[in-house]
Amino acid sequence: MDPKPVNGLNVLKGTIGILPDIGRILKGIYYLASAKADKYSSLGLVFEKRTKQQPNKCFLKYEDRSYTYGEFNTWANQISHHLASQGIKSGDIVSLMMENRPETIACVLAITKLGAIVSMINTTQRDDVLLHSFTVVEPKMIIIGEECVDAYEIVRPRLKVSSTCKHYYMQDGTHHAAPEGYTDLNSASKDASKVNPESTKLVQMKQPAYYIFTSGTTGLPKASILTHYRWVKAMGGFGLSAFRLRKEDIFYVCLPLYHNNALTVAWASILGAGATMVLTRKFSASGFWDDCRKYSVTACCYIGELCRYLLNQPPKDNDRNHSLRVIGGNGLRPDIWMAFRKRFGIPHIMELYGASECNIAFVNALNLDMTAGYCPLSFEVVKYDIEKDSPVLNEQGFMIPVEKGETGLLLGEVTVRSPYEGYTNTASNKGKVLENVLKQGDSYFHSGDLVQKQGYGHVAFVDRLGDTFRWKGENVATTEVEEVANQFDQVTESVVYGVQVPNTDGRAGMAAITLNTELNQFDMKGFMSHVKDKLPSYAVPMFIRVRQEQEITGTFKHKKSTLKEEGFDPSIVTEPLFVYTSKTNEYRPLTDDWIDNLKTGSVNF
Repeated sequence: MDPKPVNGLNVLKGTIGILPDIGRILKGIYYLASAKADKYSSLGLVFEKRTKQQPNKCFLKYEDRSYTYGEFNTWANQISHHLASQGIKSGDIVSLMMENRPETIACVLAITKLGAIVSMINTTQRDDVLLHSFTVVEPKMIIIGEECVDAYEIVRPRLKVSSTCKHYYMQDGTHHAAPEGYTDLNSASKDASKVNPESTKLVQMKQPAYYIFTSGTTGLPKASILTHYRWVKAMGGFGLSAFRLRKEDIFYVCLPLYHNNALTVAWASILGAGATMVLTRKFSASGFWDDCRKYSVTACCYIGELCRYLLNQPPKDNDRNHSLRVIGGNGLRPDIWMAFRKRFGIPHIMELYGASECNIAFVNALNLDMTAGYCPLSFEVVKYDIEKDSPVLNEQGFMIPVEKGETGLLLGEVTVRSPYEGYTNTASNKGKVLENVLKQGDSYFHSGDLVQKQGYGHVAFVDRLGDTFRWKGENVATTEVEEVANQFDQVTESVVYGVQVPNTDGRAGMAAITLNTELNQFDMKGFMSHVKDKLPSYAVPMFIRVRQEQEITGTFKHKKSTLKEEGFDPSIVTEPLFVYTSKTNEYRPLTDDWIDNLKTGSVNF
């Protein structure tokens, strides 16, 4: 089912539907309107205010542990004072690599209270990619969770940081001593001051709170800047105006904290209302609803793949036996939207749009179907020529807005209210802001996304431009995968691209490789082990195509368009094809029978 333009009647019904929550919505609008870059307000200050208002209210539940706002604020204060005693101050960068657990949130809160910046390391990264994420931001301190020490130690010998960079260790539910070269953070901070640090009051909204690593459109991960200004706006725009959260709400966070959906959308929403967070280590499709029932969850944050995984679970009689009233996130595809709503009976689906580096955001505040929602900020959707890979221009050289119902490139106007914060690496910002777009002197952020203009300020996400594709909720940069594939000693060259797979979201990775040996001599198991060791799990190619040679253009660029069109269809592709199977954890020849099983939905990725 394709998204449709928004009509006036639906907008009217949606507007009437929000009237019971008008108080919360107006409060959210106030936060949005009052947010100023030079204002002294921040993530830490908001937490301290909530603690003063409700010190004994439950802030966090994790497994069988509970923390009140007062307890958690005290814990963060002790870490903050200790880090300050070690020289961490406003503007310093602290790299943090830990999975979802209370210690992760405590460290983020503690660091930001100092005005310092948390570099959130993706815990699935390995080898060169992980090394890059540590070195690109030049941290003054590094905090590693016990569960991540082994992965970090592999790259540590090649890590070029200051000789004064200190390493801290956070136990993971054990009593293991800190490894050599690390200081146990909880032990070091247990006798530190419990009072709010004075530095929190001096943090301005314009200051960076943390870095979120994103693949962007090409190359290695980029550190996108998330300021306190954007965090506070998320608190008002998402938490109060869109989620319409209440103090008594219980918000389920099962997405990784190194992503904005969890750290910004979810956490800001929770603090805006003074609600309770339920944190899980990882998402579990089979355990999701049991957790919701166990903790009486009323709200949660999703990515589209999460919704599909839940829908793919065998139907149960108690599918609607829950208290979840609102879910918010991005990527819920039109083909499952209505089936998901009908099966689980969730009253409000709050789809949103907003990349880590994007200067605008859309929110489905009116609870309409199959839309990324409404944006109150200035934006435009312009005509885009896919073949030429560039916007269509008129005779005056300006871009041309599409009509309602048409698809085009999304652009966000760069203004004082919606500035472009960008990446830490100046070179990565090149081409992100376009000048003289609709008229002389204007500036717009290039989203890199195709959307449908639905009318009434609404859009529906269609696709991502460029080589980057999305799989398992993550952006996969083809250059990163190609580099790893080419490192295998039997591979001469590789071309990586995304291919559409029935009954799945995004695109699965496919690698067309040329070998320096005969196919029957190719160590397929060795190649499998190599890419799995070097790449995050979501970036490992699902399909392999073995070619005698690659096709290139006159400018020596690989011809990916034909490869994408042919995909993994054995009736079209005459070259050897292989598919990854999770049951055997190996690549095996792709057959017509496997394709038939895929179409019937009996194959899972």
